[in-house]
Parts: sequence; C-alpha cells; structure tokens
Amino acid sequence: MRSAIYPKVGDKVLILRPAYVAGKVGVILDREMLSGATFSDRWLIQVDSENIVVSLIPNEFEVVNGENEIL
Repeated sequence: MRSAIYPKVGDKVLILRPAYVAGKVGVILDREMLSGATFSDRWLIQVDSENIVVSLIPNEFEVVNGENEIL
C-alpha cells in the first residue's frame, strides 16, 4: 500500500524497490529534472545508511514519519 501523502523535498521515506536498497530509509532531495527544465515523475532520494542517491518513482517508496511510521 502506497502512502496517500504527496512526496515533497525533505520528507523521510521507506524505500520499497529496487531490491538493493529495499527496506532502507532515505530523505527526498529533489524532483529529477529533464533537459529543457521539465520535471520527470522521479524523485532523488539520499539513502541514509549508504553513500548513494537513487532516482525512484513514487510507487517505489512510501513517505514515513518519525521511526518508520507510514503516513
């Protein structure tokens, strides 16, 4: 079940996919921008426990509040 909360910069998220980061928590950095200054439907997320940023679509993560409480 995906969160009904629209993602925004600074939100804490629980990553559902892909498998190599599934179950980890991250923070939304920004929307992904395409050439021509248009936004894609993807979000750039900094994974807390890794030194990586992933680009995910909204059904690949859920917005959480506090200690992994899904909104």
